[in-house]
Amino acid sequence: MTKHPLPLAGLRVVEFTHMVMGPTCGMVLADMGAEVIKVEPIEGDRTRHLLGSGAGFFPMFNRNKKSIKINLQSPHGAELARRLCATADVVAENFKPGSMVKYGLDYASLSASNDKLIYASLKGFLPGPYDHRTALDEVVQMMGGLAYMTGRPGDPLRAGTSVNDIMGGMFGAIGILGALIQRGITGRGQEIQSALFENNVFLVGQHMLQYAITGKAAEPMPNRISAWAVYDVFTVKNNEQIFLAAVSDSQWQTFCDALGFADLKADPRYHDNNARVSMRDSLIPELRQRLAVFTAAELTAIFERAGLPFAPIVKPEELFDDPHLQATGGLAEVRLTDGPRKGQTARAALLPFTMDGQRLGVRSPPPNQGEHTDELLQALGLSEADIAEMRERRDVA
Repeated sequence: MTKHPLPLAGLRVVEFTHMVMGPTCGMVLADMGAEVIKVEPIEGDRTRHLLGSGAGFFPMFNRNKKSIKINLQSPHGAELARRLCATADVVAENFKPGSMVKYGLDYASLSASNDKLIYASLKGFLPGPYDHRTALDEVVQMMGGLAYMTGRPGDPLRAGTSVNDIMGGMFGAIGILGALIQRGITGRGQEIQSALFENNVFLVGQHMLQYAITGKAAEPMPNRISAWAVYDVFTVKNNEQIFLAAVSDSQWQTFCDALGFADLKADPRYHDNNARVSMRDSLIPELRQRLAVFTAAELTAIFERAGLPFAPIVKPEELFDDPHLQATGGLAEVRLTDGPRKGQTARAALLPFTMDGQRLGVRSPPPNQGEHTDELLQALGLSEADIAEMRERRDVA
């Protein structure tokens, strides 16, 4: 924890979110100290029970939050949710356009009685011709150029993680932080909108401008013309793989010195980076042959000593044992609330920055379903009898 109060301590956020994008937005705020209240349906957030690649969604993106279960389909439940939102500085939601209007939980309805409210609407598309479409991370990667750039020619491939969901949530949080600063000046809140498609376009914006400047369309990454001659994955001894790079003329000289390639260093065909790029079709096969006699560990030691860029090819599950993450506190224990390991703990990645020299940690684990329902309802002034009656009607759980 930081030596001083967390920056968002005292801020109340009510989130109506599921899957990844909305929960990521809330988690960023929660990690920075906000009280984030997750409103779940009576049956609980369905994300809790996903299998396969979705199994990590809930425990990863819902730490440091409280949970209340409210039936928005019930008039009493919807009214209770509105009362809860009236106590909030920020409301966030990532449901289909128009969903929140049905319950009087949209920005127009809530801000009518609270002009200080900041409202984050996290969608597939910003308002426009596409906003009626159902969006998924994979959908926008395909239509936004990212899958084309990631896969081989003719074989579009989604990125290996939920890049748009996570970054879309992060941009929502950035918008909220900006709105909080502006509210401190004007006294008024506003609506923030963040979207998967627009996030994806931002990610491939560099390739759009590459075309605008050069007149040549960007090739998919596996087939691209690299800006640097040595910038590739090499298969070495024992069929191991390692990424190696030399991205400047001085690094090329260091590369040749460290590996004993004096002849390549002296070869006039490779005198500068652009010359080496033009000769890449012959240079890279030559390097592959020469590097094949080294093990990945030997190359790691050589490149680390020389200060050259390198990377082992690491699988996600191997990161639990990464010495840097262990030494810097980059992973923190969370209690698992659902699934086959319910009640056990696992280590989760923290936000990738420090404040006051410290990582922002886990103050509370992902909540159990409705774990804070009674606490939050009592804070709204409901008696035990009131809460029991609402439970009987299934307005809350």
